[in-house]
Amino acid sequence: MNEIATETEIETTPRTAAAVLGASALLEACGGGSATTSTPPTVPDTSLLASYDSARFLQHAQFSSTEAEISAVKSQGASAWLDAQMALNSSTGGYDWLMQRGYGVVDKNKFYEMEYQSNYMAWYQIMAAPDGVRRRMALALSEFFVVSGAGVGTISWPMFAMGAYWDVLCKNAFGNFRTLLEDITLNIAMGEYLNTLGNQKEDAASGRLPDENYAREVMQLFSIGLLQLNLDGTPKLGANSQPIETFTQSDVSNLARVFTGYESDNSEGFSQSAVAPTYSLLNVGYTRRPMVLNASRHSTLRADFLGAVVDAGTDGKTALKIALDTLFNHPNVGPFFGRQMIQRLICSDPSPAYVARVATVFNNNGKGVRGDLAALFKAILLDTEATGVAGLTSTTFGKLREPMVRTAQWARTFKATSLKGTWKIGNPNYSAVDALGQSPLQAPSVFNFFRPGYVPPSTAMAFSKATAPEFQLVNESTTASYINYLQNFYTKACGCAHRS
Repeated sequence: MNEIATETEIETTPRTAAAVLGASALLEACGGGSATTSTPPTVPDTSLLASYDSARFLQHAQFSSTEAEISAVKSQGASAWLDAQMALNSSTGGYDWLMQRGYGVVDKNKFYEMEYQSNYMAWYQIMAAPDGVRRRMALALSEFFVVSGAGVGTISWPMFAMGAYWDVLCKNAFGNFRTLLEDITLNIAMGEYLNTLGNQKEDAASGRLPDENYAREVMQLFSIGLLQLNLDGTPKLGANSQPIETFTQSDVSNLARVFTGYESDNSEGFSQSAVAPTYSLLNVGYTRRPMVLNASRHSTLRADFLGAVVDAGTDGKTALKIALDTLFNHPNVGPFFGRQMIQRLICSDPSPAYVARVATVFNNNGKGVRGDLAALFKAILLDTEATGVAGLTSTTFGKLREPMVRTAQWARTFKATSLKGTWKIGNPNYSAVDALGQSPLQAPSVFNFFRPGYVPPSTAMAFSKATAPEFQLVNESTTASYINYLQNFYTKACGCAHRS
């Protein structure tokens, strides 16, 4: 089998009109953004209105809405339905899916050098994995704690490293932010992507200093952001009426010392084979193990950052705890993280009041727990701004649905399946990134596919300074190629299969 060649093998099953209404009509209703919004049809039947509301909720909470799910939400209530979904065990993860597909062998295909199969894995996860709510939240998290498959290709088994990264997001989707922050920090894919893997302490003789990449991004992108924030996400202003920065270059340089000395966990051993006779190849299982600390390479200099102190001589494990606890407890995390999760799920330009309500739940889930992600996502999905009718007619509420989410919605609505179970959607020569501007786990940089503060220029949104991140992907090419991509890589909704 030629793994590099495109193999489009998606088949679909037509759905009933009611289910299609619940999915396709909501394509804009749950997110036309400040540019365009749609309203539900005016009908006197209150049961249909209830179905519409349930479908709208489902489109936010996962990727699609079936008639059975709509009925379940109507009978159970959105809150109870969501609790039940969050309580489900995670289905087959990325690492195990790749292993089941036979990619974990050392043979002439040299899978240990390849990454792009993780794209097949990611499309399966969002288009067909049974636990759609967990997968939807994991996808949102992947656009915050960004690791791109394009940036991990220099380690062995990069596709499995991406699978293990995805599994970290799925495992922690309804856990605690503090645990997720640590698991992501020690994940091998993140370590490779932002240079924690192999990062060494300072050396006076050579002039070497610790790499600052992860120290900078864990503050700027993964926890507190660049500016001090009020609870509602608006910037705090100093005496000069200007925003106040959250950290300085000194904070970065000092924090970087904490992230030194980390290496891959090689306890699963090495292999030699006929196709790799000249060197020892790490067994694939190392990709799902957290990085381990080599104390001899860890900096033990004093580190001062964000008002915290790691005393000289502190061991690496303790230093890491101090650093991550400091970030986790920073007052910015709730509004900074909460606003971006609202953007990914509900609205591109959420109101300060909405952000404040979500940040309040992050700070305390009602039981004295900070960072409860299940409580945070529930607060986002059940907020009155997410469920209320006002947003359906407002010209300032909603969002443009991301191409990969739109594609996943199409696939789930029409029950798309892979005839061979390989989910080979696209290939390195014509990927979704090229055609749509986006593909899961394939962001062009650590800054994701678009900036959370992006405002489309020369638009009504620019006049009102309304953020609309997804519009950063919209241009003549991506608008037209969306349809072409579906035609090339999926069958039409007629139940017939197509291969190329």
